[in-house]
Amino acid sequence: MLGASFALIVNIMIAALFAASFIFVALANPADRRALWFAASYLLGMVAPLSLFVTPFSPWPNFFGALNYVGFCAGLFLMTASLARFYGRGPRWSAVAALYCAALLSGATIAEWPQDNLAFNLVYQTPYALASACCGWIILLASRRGQLEITLAGLYGLIAAHFLAKPFFATAFGVGRTPSEYVASSYAIASQSATGVLLIAAGLLTLLIVAQEAIAEARRAAETDQLTGLLNRRGFDVACAPRLASAQAGRDPTTVILLDLDHFKRVNDRFGHAVGDEVLRYFAALLRLTTPEDALAGRMGGEEFVIFLAGAPIAQGRRVAETIRQAAALHATPRLPPITVSIGVAEIAADETFSHAMRRADQALYRAKTLGRDRVCIARRASAIRAESR
Repeated sequence: MLGASFALIVNIMIAALFAASFIFVALANPADRRALWFAASYLLGMVAPLSLFVTPFSPWPNFFGALNYVGFCAGLFLMTASLARFYGRGPRWSAVAALYCAALLSGATIAEWPQDNLAFNLVYQTPYALASACCGWIILLASRRGQLEITLAGLYGLIAAHFLAKPFFATAFGVGRTPSEYVASSYAIASQSATGVLLIAAGLLTLLIVAQEAIAEARRAAETDQLTGLLNRRGFDVACAPRLASAQAGRDPTTVILLDLDHFKRVNDRFGHAVGDEVLRYFAALLRLTTPEDALAGRMGGEEFVIFLAGAPIAQGRRVAETIRQAAALHATPRLPPITVSIGVAEIAADETFSHAMRRADQALYRAKTLGRDRVCIARRASAIRAESR
């Protein structure tokens, strides 16, 4: 097989596999199609090795040599836009377009230069290096930056350095004066293999990060109440468990607040379920405004809500509950019927399970209902209940 043809075939197949993998991730996560941008980048990038592979067998080798440059530049610059979109930083299409046009202009400028010239190779490889450096820079600027992101940013820095070093190796080992001679050269085998390995590593890391984000997004969706945007029962239990364990290990006070909208069935019966849903969304927004920033709030189902306050004794829990009760009663909106809420508050004992504390809060909530609703009741202490049972 001629020169670098085998390496080119491998690079074509790998680019196709990456594109297919990103498409699969996007289709598996319909709510977030950002992975399709990465797929498009690899499909464009696949034009480069495909063009080089065709070059020795085509009557238009210069055309396919130029197509290799145009396609690879397009793939790399689209990768910068894909990363910017994935990390919520744009992309700035005007900047991407300007850089790509500058790359095409520089490529057109050197079109008639011999390929074995150092100046030709420096101008040829610089856009690749610039696009790779931009990829690393975008990742480093991301607000969420874990170990995988740092590794990927470093890898793109290495890829940029690799492209800047290639002109010197090309001049030293010889690349031929035409695209056909380049494909047949021993340097092309080493160059395509090295570039392929680096881009495969970057692709694998990117795919891992995208898949990890898709899994996290699916988990967030499974743990979030779709109507109110609060945690659902499962999500609340998952988020609460480590906080409660940490608080109990440090002997810090914790409080749970159980809330139930009064006469909510009447709202649905009189105004319809659409209005009832609006009331639930309104109350969820009210909870976000009236609870501390570090509080966990969730919807347990129906018109029942729960709040977990770490580091809060019963007195603070009662103040928060009263604030919520008063806000619900006083801050009615004209397009919704007035609402009130009954609330039960329980401080979680150091040796008590969360489910037991919830039962005490539920008993206090029931007492608030029987006493006339629109009020806050405090649960009996766990120690007192245990003493009575003994």
